[in-house]
Amino acid sequence: MGFDGVGWLAAIIIGGLAGWLASMFMNAGGGVLKNVLLGIVGAILASLVFGLLGISFGGWVGYLIAGFIGACIIIIIGRAVSK
Repeated sequence: MGFDGVGWLAAIIIGGLAGWLASMFMNAGGGVLKNVLLGIVGAILASLVFGLLGISFGGWVGYLIAGFIGACIIIIIGRAVSK
């Protein structure tokens, strides 16, 4: 079972890194679990959105980019809803 060409353990590691990078970039604090969830859910979200546009991400680097972009989108949405 893979997540855009990476295994589940790699998805957790890359998702955590993507979520942490997005948290640092967007100045949003959070713990390790929040960062991992942001990265994984963000990668799924970005893959779906970009898939509709005909853009695909694959492999470790693609999953990291998709996770970062998706996590930033989730942080922006979270901030808009909380205000």
